Amino acid sequence: VQLQASGGGLVQPGGSLRLDCVASRSIFSINNMGWYRQAPGKQRELVAAITSGGNTDYADSVKGRFTISRDNAKNTVYLQMNSLKPEDTAVYSCYANYGLLYWGQGTQVTVSS
Repeated sequence: VQLQASGGGLVQPGGSLRLDCVASRSIFSINNMGWYRQAPGKQRELVAAITSGGNTDYADSVKGRFTISRDNAKNTVYLQMNSLKPEDTAVYSCYANYGLLYWGQGTQVTVSS
């Protein structure tokens, strides 16, 4: 399974970005799929995840600002990030849990004025 992540970039504080993660295999019955991030000098943290049933989970630091969603027809999971803060700056990596765990390449998100 290959995961293709896209959508990172440079944005000013308060701005928005959307990350896309496209899987090469159907995500219809996937266990869960989501995004981790890692900032320099910090541990990797789970940002958001979504299950096959549509249940979602978020890190406390992004609740109310980030939204994870999925489009089964496109084998894609999205991470809409609003009200971005400098502390959201990190490399974001998507993963897919099919019973085996697969990772996409990271995409850099930089929030800076």
